[in-house]
Amino acid sequence: MSTSLIDDARFSPFHKKMFVLTAGGQFLDGYLLSIVGVVVLGISQDLGMSASAAGLIGASALIGLFLGGLVFGRLTDRIGRQLLFTLHFIVIAAASIGSMFVTDPVQLIALRFVIGIALGADYAIGSALLSEWLPTAQRGRVMGMLIMMWFVGATTAYLVGYGLINLAGSGAWRWALGSAAIPAVVFIIARIGTPESPRWLVSRGRLEQARAVLTRVYGEQATPEAVESLRADESAHGLGFAEVFRGVYLKRTVFVGLFWLLQIVPLFAIYTFGPTILGAFGMADSNTSVIGSALISVLFLVGCLPALRIIDTRGRRPLIVWSFALMVVPLAILGLAPGAPIAVVLACFCAYAFFSGGPSILEFIYPTELFPTEIRATAVGIGTAVSRIGAAIGTYLLPIGLESMGVGPIMLIMAGVTVLGFMVCFALAPETRGRRLADASGRTPAQAAASHPAPFTGHPTQP
Repeated sequence: MSTSLIDDARFSPFHKKMFVLTAGGQFLDGYLLSIVGVVVLGISQDLGMSASAAGLIGASALIGLFLGGLVFGRLTDRIGRQLLFTLHFIVIAAASIGSMFVTDPVQLIALRFVIGIALGADYAIGSALLSEWLPTAQRGRVMGMLIMMWFVGATTAYLVGYGLINLAGSGAWRWALGSAAIPAVVFIIARIGTPESPRWLVSRGRLEQARAVLTRVYGEQATPEAVESLRADESAHGLGFAEVFRGVYLKRTVFVGLFWLLQIVPLFAIYTFGPTILGAFGMADSNTSVIGSALISVLFLVGCLPALRIIDTRGRRPLIVWSFALMVVPLAILGLAPGAPIAVVLACFCAYAFFSGGPSILEFIYPTELFPTEIRATAVGIGTAVSRIGAAIGTYLLPIGLESMGVGPIMLIMAGVTVLGFMVCFALAPETRGRRLADASGRTPAQAAASHPAPFTGHPTQP
C-alpha cells in the first residue's frame, strides 16, 4: 500500500488544535441541550407552562438538529467545510442571548429551534473536517473523544445551573440559557482561519488549493508525490445525495441512522429531563435531583474512557454490540423495580451511563469512516437528522408519559428501544479498525466488499 501524507502523518499540535476547535461544537451541544433540563421547573413556574409545552421546549432544539443536519450536511459537501465552520456559532450566541428575554413559551420554543439548526450544522461540518485531517492510527481515538466533550458540556451545564439556582433564585433560568453565548463567542474567535479540508478540495478538482493547504500544514512534506497520492484517493466519482440510499451505502446509511437513533432516544430523554426522572423515583428535592443528574453525567463521560481503548485494540464492532447488550440491563431493572431504594436507582442510571460509552464514541466514527469525502458530511447529517427526530419525539413524550403512565413503564420502553439497538448492531455493524479513510469508505466494489462485516460469534476480538 502506498503511503499517504495525511493518513500516515505524525499526530501534531495542528491535529490537537483541530480537535479542540471541533470539540467546541460538541461542548456547546451538550451544554445547550442539558441546561434546559436543569431549569425547566423554573421556566414552567415563570411562564405557566403545561407538561406538553415543557416537552416542546426540550424537543424543539432536537427538531432543529434534524433540519440542520439534513440541510447543512449536504451543503457542506457542496461548498466546503471551512466556510461554514464559524458562521453558525454566531447564530447560537445571538439566540442564547435572546432566550434571556422571552416572555412566553412560544418565543423560547422558536429560539431553541434555531439553536438546534445551528447545532445540527456543526455535527456535519465539524466531524467531516476533523476526520479528513486525522492520521489513521489516531482517527478512532480522537473522533471518539469528540463525544466526551458533549458530556463535558452537559456536566458543566448541570454545575452552572445548580450554581445559578442557588444564587439567582427564580430568575436563574434566564441567566442559565443566556450563559451559552460565552463559549459560543470564544469558539467564534478561535475558529477564524481554520484551513479547508484538502481531501474535499481534491474531490472538487481544486488541486492547487489543496497543495497550498497541505504546504501550510505539513511544510516540505507536501511534495507533488504526496498531492498525487491524495488525488488518487479522493478523485471525484460524481456521488450525490441519492448515493447514500443506493447499493452498499444504503446498508451503511440504515445502520448509522438506526444505531444512532436507538441509542440517542433513551440517552437524550435522561439528559434533558434527568432531574424530573430522578424526582419520579423519589428524589423530590430539586437540589438532590440536580446533583444526582450531574453524577450520572460524569459517568456518561467516564464510560467513554475504556471504550476509547477498546476501539483500537478490539475494534468497532464488538464494542458497539456488547455495549448495547449491557445497556439493556440497568434500564430493565429500573422498569421492573421503580420502587427500588434511591441507591439502587442511582447505581442503575450510573451503570447505563457507563455502558453507553461505546455507542457514544462511535456516533462520529462510523459515519465518517463508512462514506467517502463527496458524501461524508451528507451521511453525518442524515445520521444526525434521523437520531434527533427520534430523540425529539421521545423527549416530547417523556413528561407526558411520566404523568400518564408512571416511571416504571417508561423505563421498560427505553429498555425495549435499546434491545432493538442491539439487534441492529448485531446484524449490520461493520469493522473499520486500522483502515485508511479512503479504504474504509469503500469507494469501489472491491473496497466495499472488504468493508462488509464478518459474522459475529460473540467473541470480543471478532473482527
